[in-house]
Amino acid sequence: MPIEEGQPAPSFTLPDANGRPVSLAGLRGKHVVVYFYPRDDTPGCTKEACGFRDLAAQFDAADAVVLGVSPDGEAAHQKFTAKYDLPFTLLCDPEKAVMQEYGAYGEKMMYGKKTVGVIRSTVLIGPDGVVAKHWRRVVKAADHPRKVLEALQGAAGRA
Repeated sequence: MPIEEGQPAPSFTLPDANGRPVSLAGLRGKHVVVYFYPRDDTPGCTKEACGFRDLAAQFDAADAVVLGVSPDGEAAHQKFTAKYDLPFTLLCDPEKAVMQEYGAYGEKMMYGKKTVGVIRSTVLIGPDGVVAKHWRRVVKAADHPRKVLEALQGAAGRA
């Protein structure tokens, strides 16, 4: 079932960079930004992560939690977090199960060729656990965090 705005977000529990489980249910009552990205410390993924980092104070002010999800393991997440001083949680989805459930893994175009892999996408989930906004394919990774923040501020203003 695809992710639909206005519908409950699929629940999940994934390990963070230290192996501790993080569940969507445990974040109920807060806005949650779940962004899916292909790989730690690659150019587009770094620009996107640093964009979320640079706006962290504004996400915090909107009572939002940012979660980055990739197939990378704990060690890669630890290095990526330390190298770029990322103030948010990165989650490990090596089996890509949550990515598949959220439509963030599958067929995509890369350099003009069809391939299967992680689809850069983001889901904004409201404090009630309902999907407020879904960006199915993020094209400009560097600009995307600002767009998410603007949508969050709009959603928070309506809450």
